[in-house]
Amino acid sequence: MRCKALLRHAFFWSLGVLAGLSPMAFAEAVSLQEQIQIHASRATSSLMLLRGEGFQKTHQQRLDADLAALAGAMQSLPQGSAELSRAHQALVTQLRNGVSYGPGDDNVPWRFPEDLSRALRDFLSAARALPGGEGQSELAAKIEYLGVQYLSRSYLGTFEIAREQPDTYLGQDERLLLPAIDSELQALSDQSDPQVARLQTRWSYLRAALADMNSQSNTLESVSGRPFAPITVDRNTRSLTTQWMSMY
Repeated sequence: MRCKALLRHAFFWSLGVLAGLSPMAFAEAVSLQEQIQIHASRATSSLMLLRGEGFQKTHQQRLDADLAALAGAMQSLPQGSAELSRAHQALVTQLRNGVSYGPGDDNVPWRFPEDLSRALRDFLSAARALPGGEGQSELAAKIEYLGVQYLSRSYLGTFEIAREQPDTYLGQDERLLLPAIDSELQALSDQSDPQVARLQTRWSYLRAALADMNSQSNTLESVSGRPFAPITVDRNTRSLTTQWMSMY
């Protein structure tokens, strides 16, 4: 019953978002194929926030909502695959495992961060393999993926990217993804649009934090030496991608 209620909530929330889009924005809305990637990364970030911030009720509720949104988007796919379904179940299992271990690290298996990152990578890879994904920008998915990497370094340690896929965003960290996102945002045609200006301003702020991640180092220290700011980065990541999806 709880799962059905969450699915209904995610469905009506999505209707509300789509109803607010202009006809042009609706026509250019982010595809379901990219949406499931976004929801998967968001759910993973929510688990990291839940564990890292002491199992607060609001973070548990957000994780449940993210999982419901992912399930709803999966059901809406015009064409799925057996591989994607298996990867979805594996990711949900890892996320639920992360909750079941409870607060603290005493009951967390040492391989859990590795298993969680693998489950997310496998799901994202299966989602990208669906037909019709060629030529999509994946900008929001890239930003959410960077958010996962940042939260992982903040709370769990290093995040293992898909090094066997260096030509996709799954195999890239901030050193390649930040310039790629910069180029796409700079190419927006209507620079006079206040929505674009707000988007670029928010990106400039978020970019500075992501660039400080220092993924090439195993020391888990930022480039600047300042403490990581996972709550701020998470909030701005989600706000930016939500704004992007409402525009395009």
